[in-house]
Amino acid sequence: MANPILNDKALNEAAAAGAASGWAAPRPRSTPIPGSGVDDGPISAWHSGTMTVQGTVSATGVLFVLLLAASAVGWALVKTSSLGVTKFPTWTIAGILVGFGCVIAMRFKPQYAKILGPIYAIAQGVFVGAISHAYNSYYNGIVVQAVGATIAVFAVMLLLYRTNIIKVTDRFRHIVVGATLGIMIFYGISLLISLFGVHVPFLSSNDNSALSIGFSFLVAGLAAFNLALDFDFIEKGSKAGLPKQMEWVAAVGLMVTIVWLYLEILRLLAKLNRR
Repeated sequence: MANPILNDKALNEAAAAGAASGWAAPRPRSTPIPGSGVDDGPISAWHSGTMTVQGTVSATGVLFVLLLAASAVGWALVKTSSLGVTKFPTWTIAGILVGFGCVIAMRFKPQYAKILGPIYAIAQGVFVGAISHAYNSYYNGIVVQAVGATIAVFAVMLLLYRTNIIKVTDRFRHIVVGATLGIMIFYGISLLISLFGVHVPFLSSNDNSALSIGFSFLVAGLAAFNLALDFDFIEKGSKAGLPKQMEWVAAVGLMVTIVWLYLEILRLLAKLNRR
């Protein structure tokens, strides 16, 4: 799913809230210090209280360490044999709900992002580890392939963004956001009808039809384009001087997209392996 916390509306709201609450960095001062009769001279603007790209990278690194550690736990919880999965802890699926709750909470309470971010990483990590082990038990080595493909896509998208080959214009943003919302709605409806035993074509990893594989390619590509939106938000946020805690919001938003991309690639590879 695409993350709802990295968008222009969130950026504008954060900037407005920062200005209203004094989050913004202090301005340089060159006026005399009261009672001293001396001037402290011009001093550079203080940026430690504002969002930076480097700070976002650091926050993302911390969250990924937590996610990987939690993934190891989720992986160990799944029991397998030569025939496949023999025990899958269904409660790990709750990690999706916990993670989604944290993302929504951060959308409205970004000041708690430094607390909610690690909770998201741990909850999501347990689920990702469990589902990855389940896939790997049927398709040996698929997790390594999915991780490698995810890293490659991330690197390519970052390169394309940094070299301005991909430019995040308003039209580009509207198309990607609109398509992402469409996919989210489709997934939501599919989940609801599947609860009544209705099979949804080309969503299952067991469906290796050309239509199903094409759909997975489309969704994985859409997830990749969402990375460009994340990069754009981080760059704009740092330039706008958003409050420091927005680094954690941006880090979580980037993780949401990367995890989504990884899961879609994992499912795509499973379909390809069945052909």
